Amino acid sequence: MRDRPIGIFDSGVGGLTVAHAIKQILPGETLVYFGDAAPLPYGDKSAESIRYYSRKITEFLLDHKSKVVLVACNSASASAFDSLKQDFHDRTILIDVIDPVVNYLSTRNFRKIGVIGTKRTISSGTYDQKLHEKSPETTVVSMATPLLVPMIEEGFIFDDISNAIIRTYLSNEMLGGIEALILGCTHYPIIRNQISKFFNFNIEVIDSARIVSSILRETLEKNNLLNDTGRIHDQFFVSDYTSFFEKIARMFFEGEINLKKADIWS
Repeated sequence: MRDRPIGIFDSGVGGLTVAHAIKQILPGETLVYFGDAAPLPYGDKSAESIRYYSRKITEFLLDHKSKVVLVACNSASASAFDSLKQDFHDRTILIDVIDPVVNYLSTRNFRKIGVIGTKRTISSGTYDQKLHEKSPETTVVSMATPLLVPMIEEGFIFDDISNAIIRTYLSNEMLGGIEALILGCTHYPIIRNQISKFFNFNIEVIDSARIVSSILRETLEKNNLLNDTGRIHDQFFVSDYTSFFEKIARMFFEGEINLKKADIWS
């Protein structure tokens, strides 16, 4: 059981930020990653569609003997996590990317927090609701930034185009006076430095990848599931191949990766 992999899924390259953070603190763990690029982006899909995608991918990851399934997508965490727990709680351990961030922020004393994410994540109100429950004295402002995911997936990062789009979004007056900004999409850490630079590095930009990977380690330790066998065989699956996915994956994982196309929607 210990040498079974950690299953991770996202709508594309974003979850690779989480996978990379996991390998930094848990280098002995095997990962099975599924990037569902075919119906990208999840943020424009209905909650019902996201639940369907998430259920099918979780089944795929369980077919690969995952001891934990990490929902490395904010839209899926907001729209599908509760249903996944109902369907699979007796078959695997499930972790999302929203609750760990909310719990982390409940230990801080920020007066105003901003949240940016996909239309689906923001319209769900999940961050607003959970943060209000944990920290009722904190003001939370949420804003959909739907162009950021396709921008990143198309490879527009660290250039004038991405800087212009980021500046247009973050200049919104509703974000004025925030002390922290939640990157409510796992794609966004790829442009974290550009976002921090916009704010002159004066606010805390919350990267869920590091927070979630720490929670994963605690969960594995608590359940006596840390891999101590030395056997590692990472696998990366995509529902639709893109050269940018492979480029980002190689950047994070430094060299050759085992990238396969898995057509689970046919």
